[in-house]
Amino acid sequence: MAAHLVVLSGPSGVGKSSVIAEALKDLPTTWLSVSVTTRDPRPGEVDGQTYFYVTQERFDQMIAQNELLEWAEYAGNRYGTPRDHVAERLANNIPVLLEIEVQGAMQVRESMPEAVLVFVQPPTWEDLEARLTGRGTESDEQVLARLRMALQEIEAAKDFDHVIVNDDVAQAAHELVSYLS
Repeated sequence: MAAHLVVLSGPSGVGKSSVIAEALKDLPTTWLSVSVTTRDPRPGEVDGQTYFYVTQERFDQMIAQNELLEWAEYAGNRYGTPRDHVAERLANNIPVLLEIEVQGAMQVRESMPEAVLVFVQPPTWEDLEARLTGRGTESDEQVLARLRMALQEIEAAKDFDHVIVNDDVAQAAHELVSYLS
C-alpha cells in the first residue's frame, strides 16, 4: 500500500516544485499542502495557493496555539504546515504531499513516523549554484545563505527514506509518483 503522507524536501533551487508539478499530473487525488510563511511573495506567487503569507506576529500565534504540524526558519524567514489541513485530508483517506524544509521534515518524522520522507538532490553542486543564481529572485547575500544551508541539507539526506536525484524532471517525478500511488 502506498504512503498516505509523503514529505518532500531538498535544498532551495533543486527543482522540488517542478518535480511536484509533473508528479501531480499522475496523482489527481493527491493533495499538495500549502505552507504558511513570513517571507514576502515573489512575483507571480498567490496568497493561499503558493503560500499563506502571514506576519511574524501571526506566525508566533500559530506556534503558541499548536496550529502547525511543523515549522522551521530558513534563510531568515519562517515556514510551517497548518496541522488541521493535513489531518482533515488524512482522515478522509486523501494522500497528502508536503513540500517542506529538511528541519520541518524531521519534525514530521517525530510526530508522524508513518510519513515517508523523500529527499531531492541536485545532480551536481554546480547545477544547484546555477539554478539559484539563475532565478534572479534574491540578492547575492541571500543566494549565499541558501547555498550554505544546502550543504547542511544535503548532509541530512541520509536521514530520509528515499533520495531522488533531479537530473531529469520527468524521471524524478516518476519516482515520486511511485511513493504516492
